Amino acid sequence: MTPPTVLIADDDRSIRTVLTQALGRSGYQVRSTSNAATLWRWVEDGEGDLVITDVVMPDENGLDLIPRIKRVRPDLRVVVMSAQSTLITAVKAAQRGAFEYLPKPFDLKELLAVVGRALAAPAPEPVAAETPREAEERLPLIGRSPAMQEIYRTIARLTTADLTVMINGESGTGKELVARALHDYGRRRGGPFIAINMAAIPRELIESELFGHERGAFTGAMNRNVGRFEQANGGTLFLDEIGDMPPEAQTRLLRVLQEGEFTTVGGRQPVRANVRIIAATHRDLRAAIRAGAFREDLFYRLNVVPIRLPPLRERTEDVPDLARHFLERARADGLPTKSLDAGAMEALRAWRWPGNVRELENLMRRLAALCPDEVITAETVRAELAEAEPMALPGAPAAVAEGPEPLSAAVERHIRAFLAAHRDGMAPSDIYDRVLAEVERPLIQLTLAATRGNQIKAAAMLGLNRNTLRKKIRDLDIPVVRGIA
Repeated sequence: MTPPTVLIADDDRSIRTVLTQALGRSGYQVRSTSNAATLWRWVEDGEGDLVITDVVMPDENGLDLIPRIKRVRPDLRVVVMSAQSTLITAVKAAQRGAFEYLPKPFDLKELLAVVGRALAAPAPEPVAAETPREAEERLPLIGRSPAMQEIYRTIARLTTADLTVMINGESGTGKELVARALHDYGRRRGGPFIAINMAAIPRELIESELFGHERGAFTGAMNRNVGRFEQANGGTLFLDEIGDMPPEAQTRLLRVLQEGEFTTVGGRQPVRANVRIIAATHRDLRAAIRAGAFREDLFYRLNVVPIRLPPLRERTEDVPDLARHFLERARADGLPTKSLDAGAMEALRAWRWPGNVRELENLMRRLAALCPDEVITAETVRAELAEAEPMALPGAPAAVAEGPEPLSAAVERHIRAFLAAHRDGMAPSDIYDRVLAEVERPLIQLTLAATRGNQIKAAAMLGLNRNTLRKKIRDLDIPVVRGIA
């Protein structure tokens, strides 16, 4: 039996050599070329069982070649590789019919696995011709790190799907940007994108905000209110901080996902929900399930496609690109033109970024506005960062860890990050109550879970009067774990 033939097009001789050797050792026949014209001639002549092409070649863009290949040989799989490792490249490759996109540099084992899958995949079903809207030449997400490349590939794979997505990541990592990218390059891009933050709405109003209410449904309901589900009809509904959704709303949301319809608050007629759901959270929802604070069945309905957005400290190689991007945006908004010298870039990469990408953006805008020099130095960066967290300067000796991190240190770190992210004066006016609730709620939930719902034992462990514990459970709207009251 004749082994499959792989056609390679890349203007880099070293890449052609490495791929030819690796594929040859794996039993494939290989033909390689440095230009798109030769590759096209081979395809027209019926040669090859798989194409691996670079994007940038001297005579033609490899992405432009894919639709032509698909017209003359629709069964021929195309794998795209590119050093232009951006979301736009990944999405364009998917839109034009590539089987897979691999950012350079890539792992040879991964490439061989992709080749095996491509050759073994069944022939695609014929579909009606459609001209997709091309991805615009803008960068909704920035970063060339391996973690971000995997996110780009996931988004690209979802451009032709309508699946529910759960985005998990710390505050400030850009979860809404990922949700918008999924919408903007997906099948529902012609519909509305509606976002709602569960943590920003009073718990007693969330159901009305989501599903709307009828006139007279409750005191003060003078008119019918259209909820976010109706507003998002035909488009995408982004449920940010889904972990803060109260139990009653969780139950109603689960019904929408199961039945595809809902009723307004005070209404009787069901309303069809033609909406794609994208949810996001910074919480560990599996821990919340164990504590009885989040429905397990709802979690699995939402977690169809999970996307983990890494914190900035896990992808510091992206900091220079992000910093330059934010300085350019600041210039476009009318702030002075600034640049960063090499020392400043190193200082930025050495920082831990507790506030993640949002903290970096705020810092760049602040430096653009206030730094008197056109070139920003390491000293200037360190001085600004010292104000945010003076005990964690880049280059400062790390404290020796002795057991688990003290709770006070963890709370202090999160408060510093929160305040740093709201230096523009837009911080809420109830920080004190928010912080207390953030600590009290998991403390009581986990204690109740540990005592299997026995409030007498939980009160004793917490050092509280039983009536005080009951009041806190009620005030904090904590689900009661089934067990001994």
